[in-house]
Amino acid sequence: MDRDRLTAFTDGVLAVIITIMVLEMKPPHGAAFADLVALWPVFLSYVLSFVYVAIYWNNHHHFFHLVKAVDGGILWANLHLLFWLSTIPFATAWMGENHFAAAPTALYGGSLLMSSLAWVIMQAAIIRRQGPDSPLAQAIGRDLKGKLSPFVYLGGVALAFASPTAADLLYLGAALAWLIPDRRVEKTVRRGGASAG
Repeated sequence: MDRDRLTAFTDGVLAVIITIMVLEMKPPHGAAFADLVALWPVFLSYVLSFVYVAIYWNNHHHFFHLVKAVDGGILWANLHLLFWLSTIPFATAWMGENHFAAAPTALYGGSLLMSSLAWVIMQAAIIRRQGPDSPLAQAIGRDLKGKLSPFVYLGGVALAFASPTAADLLYLGAALAWLIPDRRVEKTVRRGGASAG
């Protein structure tokens, strides 16, 4: 099956997710710049979530340059990823509206945890379809970041009940670690590891 429909659908869903998140930022009732100060938790949670969605889109874009064709397993794995990513706007809004309180911060981490596990499942489905010697499998290698990320988010969920601020800093640290696209995948694409899409 053609990968282009999968990537186009994914692009559309991620665009809707970002749109929902920005629409959750309601303007203040006052007309002074000082009235914006009360919205800082909502804005910070939006920025963090925007970065996470952008990271997933960026990495998805890079990965699928190394995917020649998709099958039903990859389609479902991608939909599974999109399901968990679609929970981010709700978790973002709840966390921002409640000033990074413990339960909303833990739920936010749970959303990140499930998204990262869904990513690992999708990656495995692609490699299973293409084989262990495929360009993608060669490009990602041991994938230490990918394997450690779920544990970071799980730690953030647990930490949220003791110190929501520390949990948020953990989520921010994980985002910063993923901010730059994986150079191994880019190098493989430049070497012609997959057919031109």
